[in-house]
Amino acid sequence: MEAIVAHPAHTGSYSVDSYGRPISLPGMSGVVANARVGDRAFPWAADHLEPAVSAGNPVRERAYALQFLSCVGNVARVLGGPAAGAEGRVVGKHAFVLIDFPQEALDALAPGDRLLVRAFGQGLELLDFPDIAPRSCSPALLAGLGVEAADGRLRVGVAAEVPAFMMGAGLGMSSEWANCDVMFTRKEVVERLGFEDLRLGDVVAMHDQDHRFGRGFRRGFTAIGVVAHGGHGGVPGHGIGVTTVLSGPAEQFELVREPEANLKRSLELA
Repeated sequence: MEAIVAHPAHTGSYSVDSYGRPISLPGMSGVVANARVGDRAFPWAADHLEPAVSAGNPVRERAYALQFLSCVGNVARVLGGPAAGAEGRVVGKHAFVLIDFPQEALDALAPGDRLLVRAFGQGLELLDFPDIAPRSCSPALLAGLGVEAADGRLRVGVAAEVPAFMMGAGLGMSSEWANCDVMFTRKEVVERLGFEDLRLGDVVAMHDQDHRFGRGFRRGFTAIGVVAHGGHGGVPGHGIGVTTVLSGPAEQFELVREPEANLKRSLELA
Protein backbone atom coordinates (compact mmCIF):
# COMPACT_ATOMS: atom_id res chain seq x y z
CA MET A 1 0.00 0.00 0.00
CA GLU A 2 1.19 3.52 -0.74
CA ALA A 3 1.84 5.78 2.22
CA ILE A 4 3.02 9.38 2.45
CA VAL A 5 5.31 10.81 5.11
CA ALA A 6 2.93 13.12 6.99
CA HIS A 7 3.56 16.83 7.48
CA PRO A 8 3.36 18.29 10.99
CA ALA A 9 0.28 20.45 11.49
CA HIS A 10 -1.13 22.65 14.24
CA THR A 11 -4.61 24.06 14.81
CA GLY A 12 -3.34 27.15 16.57
CA SER A 13 -5.17 26.20 19.75
CA TYR A 14 -3.77 24.80 22.98
CA SER A 15 -4.70 22.03 25.41
CA VAL A 16 -4.90 21.99 29.19
CA ASP A 17 -2.84 19.42 31.08
CA SER A 18 -3.83 17.44 34.18
CA TYR A 19 -2.33 20.18 36.37
CA GLY A 20 -4.61 22.80 34.78
CA ARG A 21 -1.84 24.48 32.78
CA PRO A 22 -2.28 25.54 29.15
CA ILE A 23 0.14 23.64 26.90
CA SER A 24 1.11 23.79 23.25
CA LEU A 25 3.57 21.01 22.47
CA PRO A 26 4.95 19.23 19.39
CA GLY A 27 3.66 15.73 18.90
CA MET A 28 2.18 13.85 15.97
CA SER A 29 3.28 13.79 12.31
CA GLY A 30 6.41 14.29 10.27
CA VAL A 31 9.88 12.82 10.72
CA VAL A 32 11.29 12.66 14.24
CA ALA A 33 14.92 11.78 13.60
CA ASN A 34 16.05 12.00 17.24
CA ALA A 35 13.40 9.75 18.86
CA ARG A 36 13.42 6.11 17.85
CA VAL A 37 12.38 2.70 19.09
CA GLY A 38 14.56 1.80 22.06
CA ASP A 39 14.69 5.39 23.38
CA ARG A 40 13.00 6.20 26.69
CA ALA A 41 9.33 7.15 26.43
CA PHE A 42 9.11 10.02 28.91
CA PRO A 43 11.95 12.59 28.74
CA TRP A 44 10.30 14.49 25.86
CA ALA A 45 8.47 17.83 26.10
CA ALA A 46 5.93 16.51 23.62
CA ASP A 47 2.32 15.39 23.39
CA HIS A 48 1.77 11.94 21.83
CA LEU A 49 5.30 11.88 20.43
CA GLU A 50 5.39 9.60 17.37
CA PRO A 51 8.94 8.33 16.87
CA ALA A 52 10.74 8.11 13.51
CA VAL A 53 8.25 8.40 10.61
CA SER A 54 4.51 9.08 10.77
CA ALA A 55 2.92 7.78 7.55
CA GLY A 56 -0.60 8.29 6.22
CA ASN A 57 -2.39 8.99 2.95
CA PRO A 58 -4.29 12.13 1.87
CA VAL A 59 -7.01 9.96 0.27
CA ARG A 60 -9.32 9.03 3.16
CA GLU A 61 -10.19 5.52 1.97
CA ARG A 62 -6.53 4.72 1.36
CA ALA A 63 -5.60 6.09 4.77
CA TYR A 64 -8.23 3.82 6.39
CA ALA A 65 -6.87 0.78 4.54
CA LEU A 66 -3.31 1.65 5.52
CA GLN A 67 -4.26 2.07 9.19
CA PHE A 68 -6.32 -1.14 9.34
CA LEU A 69 -4.17 -3.51 7.27
CA SER A 70 -0.68 -2.52 8.43
CA CYS A 71 0.83 -4.78 11.08
CA VAL A 72 3.74 -4.29 13.44
CA GLY A 73 6.79 -5.78 11.77
CA ASN A 74 5.70 -5.11 8.16
CA VAL A 75 8.42 -3.92 5.80
CA ALA A 76 8.19 -0.41 4.35
CA ARG A 77 10.32 0.92 1.48
CA VAL A 78 11.01 4.50 0.38
CA LEU A 79 9.92 4.98 -3.24
CA GLY A 80 11.58 8.29 -4.11
CA GLY A 81 13.73 11.18 -2.96
CA PRO A 82 17.19 11.15 -1.36
CA ALA A 83 16.31 8.10 0.78
CA ALA A 84 14.89 6.03 -2.11
CA GLY A 85 15.30 2.29 -1.61
CA ALA A 86 15.73 2.45 2.17
CA GLU A 87 13.73 -0.11 4.11
CA GLY A 88 12.14 0.21 7.53
CA ARG A 89 9.62 -1.56 9.73
CA VAL A 90 6.17 -0.70 11.01
CA VAL A 91 6.57 -0.28 14.78
CA GLY A 92 3.13 0.92 15.87
CA LYS A 93 -0.11 2.69 15.09
CA HIS A 94 -1.56 5.95 16.33
CA ALA A 95 -3.05 8.76 14.27
CA PHE A 96 -0.64 7.49 11.62
CA VAL A 97 1.22 4.27 10.89
CA LEU A 98 4.59 4.59 12.62
CA ILE A 99 7.67 3.35 10.76
CA ASP A 100 11.25 3.12 12.00
CA PHE A 101 14.04 3.53 9.41
CA PRO A 102 17.83 3.41 9.77
CA GLN A 103 19.24 6.75 10.94
CA GLU A 104 20.75 7.57 7.54
CA ALA A 105 17.30 7.31 5.94
CA LEU A 106 15.62 9.32 8.70
CA ASP A 107 18.10 12.13 8.13
CA ALA A 108 17.14 12.22 4.42
CA LEU A 109 13.36 11.67 4.58
CA ALA A 110 10.94 14.60 4.37
CA PRO A 111 7.17 15.19 4.53
CA GLY A 112 5.54 14.16 1.26
CA ASP A 113 8.00 11.38 0.45
CA ARG A 114 6.24 8.26 -0.87
CA LEU A 115 6.52 4.90 0.87
CA LEU A 116 5.35 1.38 0.07
CA VAL A 117 4.11 -0.66 3.04
CA ARG A 118 3.81 -4.40 2.46
CA ALA A 119 0.82 -5.05 4.72
CA PHE A 120 0.72 -8.62 5.92
CA GLY A 121 -0.67 -10.25 9.04
CA GLN A 122 -4.27 -9.24 9.74
CA GLY A 123 -6.26 -12.45 10.20
CA LEU A 124 -3.30 -14.34 11.67
CA GLU A 125 -4.43 -17.20 13.93
CA LEU A 126 -2.66 -19.32 16.54
CA LEU A 127 -4.01 -22.80 15.86
CA ASP A 128 -2.90 -24.18 19.24
CA PHE A 129 -4.37 -21.16 21.06
CA PRO A 130 -7.67 -20.34 19.33
CA ASP A 131 -8.80 -18.09 22.21
CA ILE A 132 -5.78 -15.80 21.80
CA ALA A 133 -6.27 -13.28 19.01
CA PRO A 134 -3.31 -11.67 17.21
CA ARG A 135 -4.11 -8.05 16.29
CA SER A 136 -1.89 -5.96 13.98
CA CYS A 137 0.74 -8.65 14.53
CA SER A 138 2.83 -9.76 11.56
CA PRO A 139 4.35 -13.25 11.42
CA ALA A 140 7.75 -11.53 11.54
CA LEU A 141 6.87 -9.89 14.86
CA LEU A 142 5.51 -13.14 16.30
CA ALA A 143 8.78 -14.86 15.44
CA GLY A 144 10.86 -11.98 16.75
CA LEU A 145 9.06 -11.90 20.08
CA GLY A 146 10.12 -15.50 20.63
CA VAL A 147 6.74 -16.56 22.02
CA GLU A 148 6.50 -20.28 22.67
CA ALA A 149 4.06 -22.82 24.05
CA ALA A 150 4.87 -24.11 27.52
CA ASP A 151 2.60 -26.31 29.64
CA GLY A 152 -0.49 -25.30 27.70
CA ARG A 153 0.24 -21.59 27.90
CA LEU A 154 1.83 -19.04 25.59
CA ARG A 155 5.06 -17.73 27.09
CA VAL A 156 5.64 -14.05 26.31
CA GLY A 157 8.48 -11.83 27.50
CA VAL A 158 7.34 -8.37 28.66
CA ALA A 159 9.27 -5.33 29.86
CA ALA A 160 6.41 -4.05 32.04
CA GLU A 161 2.87 -4.80 33.21
CA VAL A 162 0.16 -2.14 33.16
CA PRO A 163 -2.71 -2.18 35.70
CA ALA A 164 -6.20 -1.86 34.24
CA PHE A 165 -7.02 1.39 36.09
CA MET A 166 -4.36 3.20 34.02
CA MET A 167 -5.98 2.44 30.65
CA GLY A 168 -7.48 5.50 28.95
CA ALA A 169 -8.24 6.92 25.50
CA GLY A 170 -8.72 4.20 22.88
CA LEU A 171 -10.98 1.93 24.91
CA GLY A 172 -14.03 1.06 22.84
CA MET A 173 -12.20 1.41 19.54
CA SER A 174 -11.46 -1.32 17.01
CA SER A 175 -8.69 -3.71 18.05
CA GLU A 176 -6.84 -3.11 14.77
CA TRP A 177 -7.11 0.69 14.85
CA ALA A 178 -4.52 3.07 16.30
CA ASN A 179 -3.67 2.34 19.96
CA CYS A 180 -4.88 2.56 23.54
CA ASP A 181 -3.39 5.22 25.80
CA VAL A 182 -2.00 4.53 29.26
CA MET A 183 -2.75 7.53 31.48
CA PHE A 184 0.80 8.42 32.45
CA THR A 185 0.20 12.17 32.34
CA ARG A 186 1.68 13.02 35.75
CA LYS A 187 5.33 12.55 36.62
CA GLU A 188 4.61 11.46 40.19
CA VAL A 189 2.37 8.63 38.94
CA VAL A 190 5.06 7.39 36.56
CA GLU A 191 7.57 7.38 39.43
CA ARG A 192 5.21 5.81 41.98
CA LEU A 193 4.41 2.91 39.65
CA GLY A 194 8.03 2.46 38.57
CA PHE A 195 7.74 3.23 34.86
CA GLU A 196 10.48 5.87 34.56
CA ASP A 197 12.64 3.67 32.31
CA LEU A 198 9.86 2.56 29.94
CA ARG A 199 11.03 2.74 26.31
CA LEU A 200 9.45 3.28 22.95
CA GLY A 201 8.93 -0.18 21.45
CA ASP A 202 8.76 -1.98 24.81
CA VAL A 203 6.53 -5.06 24.91
CA VAL A 204 4.01 -4.66 27.75
CA ALA A 205 1.13 -6.62 29.23
CA MET A 206 -2.16 -4.80 29.96
CA HIS A 207 -4.11 -6.57 32.70
CA ASP A 208 -7.90 -7.11 32.70
CA GLN A 209 -8.07 -5.98 29.09
CA ASP A 210 -9.90 -7.83 26.31
CA HIS A 211 -8.71 -6.45 22.98
CA ARG A 212 -9.83 -9.29 20.73
CA PHE A 213 -12.96 -7.69 19.28
CA GLY A 214 -12.59 -4.04 20.22
CA ARG A 215 -10.87 -2.80 23.38
CA GLY A 216 -12.37 -2.87 26.84
CA PHE A 217 -12.09 -3.86 30.48
CA ARG A 218 -12.69 -7.53 31.24
CA ARG A 219 -11.46 -9.33 34.33
CA GLY A 220 -9.36 -12.41 33.66
CA PHE A 221 -8.15 -11.27 30.24
CA THR A 222 -4.82 -9.87 29.10
CA ALA A 223 -3.67 -7.80 26.15
CA ILE A 224 -0.06 -7.69 24.96
CA GLY A 225 1.11 -4.60 23.12
CA VAL A 226 4.08 -2.45 22.12
CA VAL A 227 4.69 1.15 23.21
CA ALA A 228 4.03 3.19 20.08
CA HIS A 229 4.27 6.80 21.22
CA GLY A 230 5.52 8.66 24.26
CA GLY A 231 6.14 12.03 25.85
CA HIS A 232 4.75 13.81 28.90
CA GLY A 233 1.80 15.32 27.03
CA GLY A 234 -0.31 15.65 30.13
CA VAL A 235 -3.78 15.81 28.54
CA PRO A 236 -6.18 14.04 30.97
CA GLY A 237 -7.22 10.58 29.80
CA HIS A 238 -4.26 10.31 27.46
CA GLY A 239 -0.59 9.36 27.83
CA ILE A 240 1.78 6.92 26.16
CA GLY A 241 0.16 4.79 23.46
CA VAL A 242 0.27 0.99 23.25
CA THR A 243 -0.58 -0.87 20.03
CA THR A 244 -2.21 -4.25 20.74
CA VAL A 245 -0.62 -7.33 19.16
CA LEU A 246 -2.11 -10.24 21.19
CA SER A 247 -5.10 -10.65 23.48
CA GLY A 248 -6.86 -13.53 25.22
CA PRO A 249 -7.65 -15.18 28.57
CA ALA A 250 -4.99 -14.37 31.17
CA GLU A 251 -4.70 -18.03 32.18
CA GLN A 252 -3.41 -18.85 28.69
CA PHE A 253 -0.42 -16.50 28.99
CA GLU A 254 2.77 -17.03 30.94
CA LEU A 255 4.29 -13.58 31.35
CA VAL A 256 8.06 -13.49 31.81
CA ARG A 257 9.63 -10.20 32.86
CA GLU A 258 12.39 -9.35 30.38
CA PRO A 259 13.84 -5.83 30.59
CA GLU A 260 15.08 -6.14 26.99
CA ALA A 261 11.68 -7.09 25.52
CA ASN A 262 11.63 -4.35 22.90
CA LEU A 263 11.01 -4.07 19.15
CA LYS A 264 14.57 -2.91 18.60
CA ARG A 265 15.69 -6.42 19.48
CA SER A 266 12.66 -8.34 18.20
CA LEU A 267 12.73 -6.73 14.73
CA GLU A 268 16.53 -6.27 14.64
CA LEU A 269 16.18 -2.55 13.91
CA ALA A 270 19.32 -0.79 12.71
